[in-house]
Amino acid sequence: MFGIGLPELLIILVIILIIFGVGKLPEIGSALGRGIKNFKKSMNEPNEITDQSSKKDEEKK
Repeated sequence: MFGIGLPELLIILVIILIIFGVGKLPEIGSALGRGIKNFKKSMNEPNEITDQSSKKDEEKK
């Protein structure tokens, strides 16, 4: 996994705990999850934007 082993992951997690604290971790996790969900949704539905622009082009003609 990108050359990151268990010790490196533990160090990263400890640093995140020190910076943000235990109380902020659920908020950060939910925001990260929403961001990933929105990204996946936008990747799966690229046709909406192109469909809307093609409809506008057809209406102009």
